[in-house]
Amino acid sequence: MRIRGKAFKFPDNIDTDVIIPARYLVYQDPKILAKFAFESIRKDFYKETKKNGIIVAGKNFGSGSSREHAVLAIKGLGIKCVIAKTFSRIFFRNCINLGLVAVTLKETDLIKENDILEVDVKKGLVKNITQKAEYKFNPYPDFLMQIIKKGGLLKWLTTK
Repeated sequence: MRIRGKAFKFPDNIDTDVIIPARYLVYQDPKILAKFAFESIRKDFYKETKKNGIIVAGKNFGSGSSREHAVLAIKGLGIKCVIAKTFSRIFFRNCINLGLVAVTLKETDLIKENDILEVDVKKGLVKNITQKAEYKFNPYPDFLMQIIKKGGLLKWLTTK
């Protein structure tokens, strides 16, 4: 599985309240949630994203509550992958469960806003096309790849 897109950079410690504030948890539709995603730090972020964006962040991405709405909001933005130095364990698992690729990569500081990236999840490789650089990460095990390819845990369980 390969994902190609433009990098959108975020700092350390992006918690689920920053991703989608609690006042919007009344919505379930990813497209509606996307309009409010990251509004406290990047107003109207949904206008910047396209169907091929990749979020690149620092440490501790997705900390805070265990709300699945955070992942739904990111998916609603058209983001196909989140790359961070570290993730909250619950957020990482919510990504898998909802079919969003999450990659742990120590070199996120080397990636710049708007760099074009290609992520090969099976090989464990991030290519920075803009900078002509490559970074390795631990590839997903086969069972997680199957879940991601099906679009999430529920879809995987119901199509077995």
